[in-house]
Amino acid sequence: MKQTKWIILTILAIILIAVGSFFAKQYYHYAVSNFKSYDGEAHSYQVYPGMTSDSVLATITHDYHMASELAWCMHCQYMHYEQPKPGHYRFAAEISNRELIRRLLLGEQTPIKLSFTQAIRTREQLAAHMGKKLMLDSADVITRLNDKEYMAHFGLNPETAVCLFIPNTYEVYWTMTADQLFTRMYKEYQRFWNEERMAKAKKLGLTPTEVATIASIIASETNKSFEYPTIASIYINRLRKGIALQACPTVIFAVGDFSLRRVLKRHLAIDSPYNTYKYRGLPPGPIRLARPEVIDAVLNAPKTDYLYMCANPDFSGTHIFSSSYSKHSAVAREYQRELNKRKLK
Repeated sequence: MKQTKWIILTILAIILIAVGSFFAKQYYHYAVSNFKSYDGEAHSYQVYPGMTSDSVLATITHDYHMASELAWCMHCQYMHYEQPKPGHYRFAAEISNRELIRRLLLGEQTPIKLSFTQAIRTREQLAAHMGKKLMLDSADVITRLNDKEYMAHFGLNPETAVCLFIPNTYEVYWTMTADQLFTRMYKEYQRFWNEERMAKAKKLGLTPTEVATIASIIASETNKSFEYPTIASIYINRLRKGIALQACPTVIFAVGDFSLRRVLKRHLAIDSPYNTYKYRGLPPGPIRLARPEVIDAVLNAPKTDYLYMCANPDFSGTHIFSSSYSKHSAVAREYQRELNKRKLK
């Protein structure tokens, strides 16, 4: 009798241990780890509107091993997880059911890095760039950039709209709307144009958009940062004297062919407010985004008597600056001869 009793107790103990182990394992998967990436690295995912919990799981398990499907199903029911919220999510190399479900349920996204660079020249390029980086439709962005009334809220117009986007890297949420993005960039714009920079622009007799426009021309003229201040002084001097800027990058912008390496007479004849050979003063707005470094070079431009610049005939990428037209003409002729010699068009 005693032996039978001990056998029953032993069996019950084994069952209790087994059941306890099972639930302990499920809790481990719930609270500690149920998903481990195959390569031991964190992975990022974009959850689009309309995706289901099953489609998200299928995407994740391309990169992660799921230790217990049963534990996953149990905790989906327990946490009432059916529909994930759209967003950009980055998950650690190991993640529990609880953490994964909680983030997808609450829409607890991982911010993405949105960068704007000098490579962006037009509103269309700017809108396309944001359409690729964010969930929003690029058409919503270009519509706002081209809307006079909308841009007026930020003190800008369609021609100066790109000024709102100071080249830098920003942390944003992938799901942000076009309006949220513009509002965020306006805050960054105001932060950039602080009292010190505004005072410097005022001292030069320029508005922030005019400074940005000059900077955009400089950024198109050279990639030699040590030349930025000197080139800025040339354009400021020409503006003050009422001399046409005669900046080739503005003509290229007017033509719309950014592969042009040589501006010819036929290009100079184009009738566009961006043609600074044909029209005096600044063009209507920037011809590309300009980095803060270039904008600050304009704000801190040195006082010089330079009025002219020409690409160095040695093709070093630098320029030769002149205060007299005769010296400038001599350098220009030498540069043209070198262009012809190298058969560059």
